[in-house]
Amino acid sequence: MPAEGEVLLKARDLTVCYRTGEGRDFAAVVDASFEILPGEVVGMLGESGCGKTTVGLALLRLFSASGRITRGSVLFRGQDLLRLDETSLQQIRGAEISMVFQEPALALNPVLCVGEQIAEVLRAHRPWDRRRCSQEAMKLLDLVRLPEPRRISTAYPYQLSGGQRQRVVIAQAIACRPALVIADEPTTALDATLQAEILALLRELKDSLRIAFLIITHNPAALMGLADRVMVMYAGRIIEEGSAAQIFSDPLHPYAQGLMRSLPRARGPVRDVGRYSPTAPGQPSSGVAGAMAHGGKKPLPTIGGSPPDPAQLLPGCPFEPRCPDRMEICRTREPQEIELKPSRRVRCFKYGG
Repeated sequence: MPAEGEVLLKARDLTVCYRTGEGRDFAAVVDASFEILPGEVVGMLGESGCGKTTVGLALLRLFSASGRITRGSVLFRGQDLLRLDETSLQQIRGAEISMVFQEPALALNPVLCVGEQIAEVLRAHRPWDRRRCSQEAMKLLDLVRLPEPRRISTAYPYQLSGGQRQRVVIAQAIACRPALVIADEPTTALDATLQAEILALLRELKDSLRIAFLIITHNPAALMGLADRVMVMYAGRIIEEGSAAQIFSDPLHPYAQGLMRSLPRARGPVRDVGRYSPTAPGQPSSGVAGAMAHGGKKPLPTIGGSPPDPAQLLPGCPFEPRCPDRMEICRTREPQEIELKPSRRVRCFKYGG
């Protein structure tokens, strides 16, 4: 494991509960522990409803009234974000940790031009006048590869395409050069070519600005060639963690194995899909666009059944009803996390526990 001084963010035993309309509490995230290093891209992968967005919101304590953190700690540069007062946390949000929300059309204010919305972030955290903030906003639009930044800055969100809006919210997120950006489904609702362009942009920003990213996605292909490490979530638990190469070439948990089998193959066996292959702008990469574009006609394997309702979990392993490798012990108790080697963890009775 990395030395303490090398860790940018460390979450330990993070547990988040929500209250139903009937007044019952249920855990949406259970004992999530992970670390993010400076300049590292970490992927958080899982089906809708597995708790991955809740983890991202919990890091910045962005909850509705029904959500609350019941246990754990989140250390960012030595400070526990869960213990800070709201004023102190506001100084970190947007400046040191920022978030790209899932729906840019909803995240952007429809009655403000996009340049003004980026400038607002700068005015909140920088001692600059309006003129300088506006100038910096145009530079950021250029940085995220939007053509004619002066024209774009005066446009309203409805006047932009989905890909352009996504670049605007990325510009907002990197405006203050934060140490960490949490990107929640950054390619949702974009076509394959635009997805590839946005993911290439994130990689470029990571390399040029040395920003760390937590990429939250349900699509394994979105992490190919981008993530350094991947965490797989199921029913609010991190069930496997490893390097991107390990997860894509040799997944351990039956759920992670099912996810990898369901991927369209751009070429060769699964072990090849994690490699990064730069392409010309606008061309499909060997990642998400390449996989979608070059997949064969053979039906893809699927994972049978549906994810469990977190408010109605049964005893035992949450994946047991869908697991092809289930054993009797899986019905009676939940497997504990096993660290097979540094930064290689899994929750499954096949490996002990």
